[in-house]
Amino acid sequence: MWHIAKRELYDNLNSLRFALTTVLLLALMLTNAVVHLREQPARIQRYLTTVTDARNALEARADSLYELAQKGPGKLYKKPSDLHFCAEGGDPFLSGAVEAHHHFWGNSSEYADLKSFWQMRYPAATSNLTNIRPDVTKIDWAFIIGYVLSLIALLFTFDAVTGERESGTLRLMLANSVPRHTVLIGKFLGALMSISIPFVLAVLINLLVLSTSSAIHLSAGAWGRLGIVFFVALLYLCLFLALGLLVSTRVQRSAVSLVILLLIWVTLVVFMPSVLALIANGFSSPMSNDELRIHQKQINDKHLEEYYRVMGGTKSETLQAGSKYVTQEAAEQERLIEKQLDEQIAQVQRARSITRISPTAVLQHLLESFAGTGFQRHLQFLENAQRYASEYRKFIVDTDRGDPKSLYLIGVREGMSEKPVSPESIPIFEDTINLSKDFNTAAIDLLLLMLFFVVLLSGAYLAFVRVEV
Repeated sequence: MWHIAKRELYDNLNSLRFALTTVLLLALMLTNAVVHLREQPARIQRYLTTVTDARNALEARADSLYELAQKGPGKLYKKPSDLHFCAEGGDPFLSGAVEAHHHFWGNSSEYADLKSFWQMRYPAATSNLTNIRPDVTKIDWAFIIGYVLSLIALLFTFDAVTGERESGTLRLMLANSVPRHTVLIGKFLGALMSISIPFVLAVLINLLVLSTSSAIHLSAGAWGRLGIVFFVALLYLCLFLALGLLVSTRVQRSAVSLVILLLIWVTLVVFMPSVLALIANGFSSPMSNDELRIHQKQINDKHLEEYYRVMGGTKSETLQAGSKYVTQEAAEQERLIEKQLDEQIAQVQRARSITRISPTAVLQHLLESFAGTGFQRHLQFLENAQRYASEYRKFIVDTDRGDPKSLYLIGVREGMSEKPVSPESIPIFEDTINLSKDFNTAAIDLLLLMLFFVVLLSGAYLAFVRVEV
């Protein structure tokens, strides 16, 4: 097996396709590093600036607990990933922030100071939702591995068996009582080493260029995630090597094998992920923004009518009714917004489940998960934001209850504590990512990728042991 693998390796090292593969991978990885060096510092600086401004605006309202309660924590921003160069994950089309939204309501001049309570809003990243695809393809690791490396794997294996059969060397090899599984595994290992050499070299050059910048620092956790990404890339490469061996074993001519593999590559890598996602999106339609606004108005009108009915009562009754109104209205509005969000998430999850038929879509999901970008990362950000919102509300209630002079009527200026709040005591939002959660969400995709590889390699073996030479 080792002698066969070495022979395959030596033949590939002296071939034109190996030289072109090396040049292509080096060029793509260098381009990826240069673009990341230009964009990542600006991305981080933009994040730090917006976070600082949002925190300063929040602390500026610390003189009034009512202002903190009524306007909420402001905008909460998603932290950019250190491994953005591995997988962009459609981040430009996922919102980078959530916001505590409030609006003025109340037509009576006597109670014009009664305002709506804040609710969590999840704004879209772009207003043009009908054209959310990038104009150019981002050259990240996901593109290089998913498209380029898979095609290279097929180009290195399309003639692995058919070429030997056409030249007559396969008959001579098997005449020496060499087990067929030894021949197949030897060819697989030879092709794997032949592609791994330029790929590893390109990855090392990429990381070396990135390490030259003082503005980019990869933590120990980021290096661990890079190791997982590299393992996933090798597993994906093995899958397409097995596919190439399977087709090369089943056909008689190398040209036919190449044509079939190119058609399969276009179907699995280019056609299926996008088309299946479009089909899946048509199965259901989440609540539209127009429908959301109609339901919001109905909620507001319902509570406003209840409030107006008690406005002629005593001041205490009016304050209690106002507190009940603004808090209940905000809670119902937020539940409605979260319902729309859940429907949108369910639609995306359904599409992702269907596109798992394509190994390239599975690879994309895995790289996004471990690079800390994309849809799963966005879900973690939303979870962090919702957890912070609960913590912020608890802080407001606890601070108000800590003042014995307060009427404990949240949402009404006269019913809340008038003591100033220490800016340092206001909870700070921290957007973190959890590797264990990423493993949990990526477990199915990882098992699917392994299953694809085992099935294809087993199919190649069963076809090779039955082939007539």
